[in-house]
Amino acid sequence: MTTFLPNNQIQLLRNGEAYFPALITAINNASHSVYLLTYIYEIDKAGISVGDALKQAAQRGVTVNVLLDGFGCKDMPKAYLTELENAGVRVLFYRPKISPWTLKKSRLRRLHRKIALVDSTIAFVGGINIIDDYNVPDNTPPRIDYAVRIEGTLLPIITKSVQKLLRRLSLSYLKIGNSVTTISASKSETVAIKGVDAAFVLRDNVLHRRDIEDAYLDAINAAQSEIIIANAYFVPGRRFRQALLRAAKRGVKIELLLQGRMEYFLMFATHAFYSLFLKNGVQIFEYRKSFMHCKVAVIDGYWATVGSSNIDPFSMMLAREANIAVQNAEFAQELRAEICSTIREGAHQVSADEWLHGHQFKRALSWLVYGLVRWGMGLIGLSRDG
Repeated sequence: MTTFLPNNQIQLLRNGEAYFPALITAINNASHSVYLLTYIYEIDKAGISVGDALKQAAQRGVTVNVLLDGFGCKDMPKAYLTELENAGVRVLFYRPKISPWTLKKSRLRRLHRKIALVDSTIAFVGGINIIDDYNVPDNTPPRIDYAVRIEGTLLPIITKSVQKLLRRLSLSYLKIGNSVTTISASKSETVAIKGVDAAFVLRDNVLHRRDIEDAYLDAINAAQSEIIIANAYFVPGRRFRQALLRAAKRGVKIELLLQGRMEYFLMFATHAFYSLFLKNGVQIFEYRKSFMHCKVAVIDGYWATVGSSNIDPFSMMLAREANIAVQNAEFAQELRAEICSTIREGAHQVSADEWLHGHQFKRALSWLVYGLVRWGMGLIGLSRDG
């Protein structure tokens, strides 16, 4: 059961265009601590701007901790890491040992969360990596992605989670002792901002293995009128597929906004269930204008989520993820309007007739790729919900 807390102020941020100025402003105003967790950190315009803010914060005495994923940031220049560390920024890597020749679960368990925490009073959670919106191939329009800025009663929970992970990595992985300074969350506990009911929902490999999936399923199973999901990597497991089909059969309108440009070969697995969904009245839209990286949803115009978790086996069964779930009509309607605008401006609707009577090669390829995904999951013991 997802636990929602009242009195949160949550601001929707579309793309790095809105996210990075808000993040940098918060870092520039930090007085005692900054934590930044990200899967990808590119040394481009956005990355340099964020890095400059982090360095300046550290130089004025703020404790700055940055946690990067070992695979997502495997190409980060060592010179830039040294530059950050020389300025006083503590940089840690989550599972730095990677290998293209192994399918060990330990190598595939990645830090996919995107969280920033400033002074335990402001947090940012979402799907946006530290990478410029225009850092895309072929000079295409900027990618679509979302994050939220949070103040209020969720901050102690987010603070505890972030500090626990950093402390664990410092002691267990990097063997560098108590390098992560623990900042009391008492200041955020006194914040009484009247706002929305929200929950901080994690996925990890110990106590929260299915929390994000269960939050989705609870909302889908309770849906009465509409489900809109916009997700970049959509290969849902059996429980998720069945929940959507049950909702469709009871008359709920379902729209899926999925990635229309294939960034990776394994993304073809997304097409494996097109026929099943289309035959049952689920509407599918492919975003083709640019690259869509978002992981958001709105249900019945009241429940919404923004976060880092894709709906695929890697996010749902392997990676550390973080989502914010919201129960608030005003926020949900704002996000819904964003998704609908994206559909109108850059998406192509895949009709049942088009898919079922054409695209024979695509359909065959999708099942081949899906089979490879299932085989890979089975090889490491994770094929139970295919």
